[in-house]
Amino acid sequence: MSSAKAWARVGLPPIVFGFLFLAAWETFVKAANIRAYVLASPTAILGEANDRFHNILVATEHSGLNALVGLAVGTVLAVLAAALCARVQVLGQAFAPLVAALAAVPIVCLAPILNNMYSLTSTLPRREVVAISAFVPVFINTLRGLQHLAPVHEELMASYAATGTDVLRTIRIPGALPHFFTGLRIAASLAVIASVVSEYFGGLKDGLGSRITDNVKATDYPAAWASVLGAVVLGLAFFVAALLIERLVLGRQAAGIT
Repeated sequence: MSSAKAWARVGLPPIVFGFLFLAAWETFVKAANIRAYVLASPTAILGEANDRFHNILVATEHSGLNALVGLAVGTVLAVLAAALCARVQVLGQAFAPLVAALAAVPIVCLAPILNNMYSLTSTLPRREVVAISAFVPVFINTLRGLQHLAPVHEELMASYAATGTDVLRTIRIPGALPHFFTGLRIAASLAVIASVVSEYFGGLKDGLGSRITDNVKATDYPAAWASVLGAVVLGLAFFVAALLIERLVLGRQAAGIT
């Protein structure tokens, strides 16, 4: 019963708000007689999504695979870089500003440059864009977590004559996990955004971004919104997956399971 109440408290408000938002959207479009090329109604979007379900599903699989591969690569590289920078402070002081500068580079500038470096049939540029987008939040948050060491813990490990590796394994890594998962949750959503946006700039016409641009060029705006809906569902799936992994790992950690 307690778990049901907890689910209702956490899950019910956004569901209710979502239904009310869609109802208001539908009412506004109908009452104001807004044309589909300006703003499609939710019923029109859902109708197109139902009619084109298979095509949207296939495009979602391609975009999702690029997002997943890029997210995995970016996360691994970010964790390794953060661990190295936390270990060598001079390196961290030199590398952190470069990562901050990298975060300021727009995807719309990065994607065309990488696309020109590979063949038109390569998925590497899109996955590299995703990896770069995911790298930044994971690196920054993980490095912050690894660098945070309470004085009482530092004194305790010094009294045990613990080595740097011991401190990293027993104090820094467990303490950095909440920071890491904060970055991972942000990166999970950014991975989908980067994957879809990178498809706007040429290459294979197999993802959601390509379908959105093609439908807009054909002035089929409800179909374009249906592909946007696929991207929204994909982004939510990535975010929920990151949240579930966080609950699993931190729950095991809280229970003392290593």
